Amino acid sequence: MSIKKNFHTHTTYCDGKNTPEETVKAAIALGFTALGFSGHAHTPFDLSYAMSHAAADKYYAEINALKAEYCGRIELYCGIEQDYYSDEPVTRWDYVIGSVHYVLKNGEYIPVDETAQILKDAAIKHYGGDIYKLVEDYFATVADVVGKTNADIIGHFDLITKFNEGEAMFSESDPRYVDAYRAALIKLIPYNKPFEINTGAMARGYRSAPYPSKQILQDIYNMGGSIAISSDCHDKAALDYGFDEAASLAKSCGFKRFMVITKDGLKSEEL
Repeated sequence: MSIKKNFHTHTTYCDGKNTPEETVKAAIALGFTALGFSGHAHTPFDLSYAMSHAAADKYYAEINALKAEYCGRIELYCGIEQDYYSDEPVTRWDYVIGSVHYVLKNGEYIPVDETAQILKDAAIKHYGGDIYKLVEDYFATVADVVGKTNADIIGHFDLITKFNEGEAMFSESDPRYVDAYRAALIKLIPYNKPFEINTGAMARGYRSAPYPSKQILQDIYNMGGSIAISSDCHDKAALDYGFDEAASLAKSCGFKRFMVITKDGLKSEEL
């Protein structure tokens, strides 16, 4: 079954390339039945990629206007990607993706998905060169992301691996890495919120496989967790990028269903 829905979508209101309407038209052309927008919520210490509070108001108004304009052609949802350190209120959105893009250490917000060099430098500056300590702090933050953001979907769980293709910075089978992510899973699974399988880093050339890794997805399945599938779209051309690969990966780990946003909340569909 081809997946014709995406709920992790960025536009020119934050760091995306296309306007909301351009993205809606592209989704309709692809045969999509539903599209959710998830603009990056305001983070007070980093305005480079996120919406200001004023921009969030305009975004909210435009997406809701598009809902009415395209009613009957596609279901549209107005969501937000709420970083752990965002300060945008979450009550008005149709849904919330909760994500961690930073590690806070010694008063410094370390972006985990900007460049590999930033991570390497941060490991030296704050952790005595021990990058596993940085990884442990990252997953300790992720463990609290649902409690902090009231997320409906857990975004790119292992974003810390964005620049780790071929294990360029650390081993993902190292016991410290495994213990760190499993400790986060133990805290998150009871919330019964889906972990997204996110193909965004594949679309942008950083990874050859989605987040989370197959190893982590297998653990999520074994622990009774659920999944959603998204492209973390920043370009309308990537609305459904890698969805077949994501579905195959999910099936190989035992999943038979995935979660989607509906007007009545999260519902499961067959893969």
